[in-house]
Amino acid sequence: MLHGYLSNKEAWTAQIGYFSRFYKVTAIDFIGFGNSAPLPSAYSVADYAEWLKETLSALNIVRPHVFAHSFGCRVAVKAASKDCGLFDKLLLTGPAGIILPRGWKYKTRVRAYRFIKKLAPRYAEKHFGSKEYRSLPPLMKESYKKIVNEDLRMDAMRVKNAVLIVEGTKDITTTMTEAEIYLSHFPNAQLKTVEGGHFAFAENPLPFNLIAEEFLYD
Repeated sequence: MLHGYLSNKEAWTAQIGYFSRFYKVTAIDFIGFGNSAPLPSAYSVADYAEWLKETLSALNIVRPHVFAHSFGCRVAVKAASKDCGLFDKLLLTGPAGIILPRGWKYKTRVRAYRFIKKLAPRYAEKHFGSKEYRSLPPLMKESYKKIVNEDLRMDAMRVKNAVLIVEGTKDITTTMTEAEIYLSHFPNAQLKTVEGGHFAFAENPLPFNLIAEEFLYD
């Protein structure tokens, strides 16, 4: 089980309890989050994917099913695109990794940020970017920029595993549009919905777990 950005393995508490009755469940904290070590450098998605591969090897976990949320989906997709034998089935919920067209407001703000950063870098870092970005220490900000500026459509096309996308009906963080783009790029994928937002799996765990259970048993 792979958590989202600025989250940790505890996000999967309801799933850990439910699926531990049938499977050996391993929920990890990505490096830089939870109880894991701090980042040694500004990791990209590919760096996290390599770290995950090494972690699975160290834990003697071979070809597991994967549940991934948001940022965790980025890592799972990247890792599976490089080695489809690393995982069995992939369940992606609130999947991040698709960059939608950006409007003039976004582009104007980016230009303003770059201009102000030259004159007053501290002010720019404090007042521009998302709340999530502004909360990060400098090294993680560099990592964050690498992560969010990578579109994974081409990686998705190389994922041969069976994939289930479970999208929250009210998710405004990673939208249905993004989920449908992923769906159109995976060679072997299906899409289902659960009532709730970006953390629909935690908000409504029973319907999510039943959908996931059916996918794993199929």
